[in-house]
Order: sequence, then C-alpha cells, then structure tokens
Amino acid sequence: MSQLKTWISALRLRTLPLASAAVLMGASLADLHHSMDYTVTFLCFITAVFLQILSNLANDYGDFTKGTDTEKRLGNMRALQSGNITPKQMRTAIIFFVVCCLLFGISLLYKATDRNLNYNFLLFLIIGIIAIIAAIKYTVGKNAYGYSGLGDIAVFIFFGPVAVVGTFLLNTHFQFNPSNDMLILLPASAIGLLCTAVLNTNNIRDIENDKTSGKNTIPVKLGLKNARIYHSFLIVAALLFLYIYSFMHNFNWVIFFQFPAAMFIIKNLVDVLKTEPSQAYNKFLKELSLGTLLFVFFYAVTNSTAQIWNTVDGIMNIVK
Repeated sequence: MSQLKTWISALRLRTLPLASAAVLMGASLADLHHSMDYTVTFLCFITAVFLQILSNLANDYGDFTKGTDTEKRLGNMRALQSGNITPKQMRTAIIFFVVCCLLFGISLLYKATDRNLNYNFLLFLIIGIIAIIAAIKYTVGKNAYGYSGLGDIAVFIFFGPVAVVGTFLLNTHFQFNPSNDMLILLPASAIGLLCTAVLNTNNIRDIENDKTSGKNTIPVKLGLKNARIYHSFLIVAALLFLYIYSFMHNFNWVIFFQFPAAMFIIKNLVDVLKTEPSQAYNKFLKELSLGTLLFVFFYAVTNSTAQIWNTVDGIMNIVK
C-alpha cells in the first residue's frame, strides 16, 4: 500500500458521517425551532470533521504505541501498524489537525457571536479545547480513558449533547427558549447513542484482541452476550428518543417516511446480534455510520415537511 493510500486509510472516512450527522441534526433542529445560519452550519461541519479525523489519527497512534494493534486484530490494517507511516509523521499530522480544529473553531465562534469576544465565545472555546484534548486522550498517554471503558461516555457526550446542542446554539446565535427548546435534548441524546453504538460495534469486533492487550472496553468488561444486550439498548433507545421528539414537537403522518431509514439501522442491529466477532463487523461499522447519516437526513426532511404541512393546515382551518 502506498503512503498516500495509507494516509487516506488513516483518516477512516467511514466514520466521518457520524460527525456530519450530529451537525445536520443540530442545524435542522435550529431551523425547526428558530432559524439556520448556513455559514455557521458549514463551519460547524468542517470543525466537526477535523475533530473526527484528529480522533482517528490519535487513536491510531495511541493503540500502536501501546501494542494493541497486533496481527490478531480483526479491523482494517492501521497506518502505523502497516509500517508505511512513522510515529513521528503521525505526531506531525496530529498537530496539524489540532491547529486546523482551532483555526476553524475560532472562525466558527467569531461568526456565531457576531465578532464579539463575549461569554459565549469563551465558553464554547473552552468546550472546543476540551473536545480536542478528549479526542487525543482516548488512547494516547498513560491514563488513556479508552482503556478504562470510558470511551462510550465520551462519544455519547461529544457526538450527542455537545455536537447537536452546540450546533443548535451556534446556528441560532445562542437563542434558547427552555419551554420549547428543551425537547432537542431527545434527538441530541439519540445521536450520541447511535454514535456510541458504532463504537460498541468496533469494540465487539475487537473484544478478544482488546482483552489480551489490556484495553478494557465495555464489551471486554461485560462479555460478548451482555455487550450485545447493551448494543440493543443503544439502538432502540436512540430510535425511541427520536420518535418521541417527532410525536411531541411536530406530529404529522409525514414523519412515517422516516421508517425505511430506521429499518436499515434495525437490520444492522440484527446482523450484529447474530454474527460472531469477525471481519464482517468492518462492513457493519460502515453501514451503521452511513445509516445514521441517512436516517438523520430523512428525519430532518420529514420533520421540516411536517412543520410546513401543519402550518398550512392551520391557515386553511382559519380561512374556513
């Protein structure tokens, strides 16, 4: 494999739909509740993708330096494991993406706060720095939290409430009406749960290798049977939260068009439940990642259509 292909592989493009799904959900919720700022959404998307890539590269580096990436690992060949990229090159790439995250993140805050270095700017800057540190510390360093089974919590928080609610607030220029907007915590939590399910799929696949390498992921701690029960909870709870929001906020028959995309995610769940840990999980990872983005797209479109439909229906009733 050439070095260019190795770098492309190291970016793990199949994971990028997760960052995109979180931003799309936040932006669509902003549009439903208040209004969407397209420039802010674009900057949110770029920043989120860079954070995801940073996490992927740091994960490659951390697992390699800890000796976790062995020939027994069932996932695709990692960049450092292949020998085509050196640890020094990977460290340089990590620094490069840290700088990119900071530059685009600050540009995003500059636009969302209307060029004011106020409380919101500083608060979100601190959250962004914490997100960068969390992306690196997942597997890098002596106290890497991914090796203690805390990766699921971090993924849920940063891909769910932080990414979705953060995108919502940045798009609305920090407008938030508790009596109406608190409901967005349901879809925000759902995205966090689906992204955690992607991580859990990865960890179920690598359960044996992680166990021997001292990487105490949730599946290693729970065992394969309970890890699958946990996986079912993540998927079912996520879909339940999404539909509760739709029924409570903007119920209309149009939302039932979301079901085909939901069935794609359910099928993926069934595949994970009936398939023993193997390289087949590489396909499941890609399917769930893309399936999450596909579902969010249908979710955003149908909820917007339902809102328009309800508004038109209300006007027609007034006219009558």
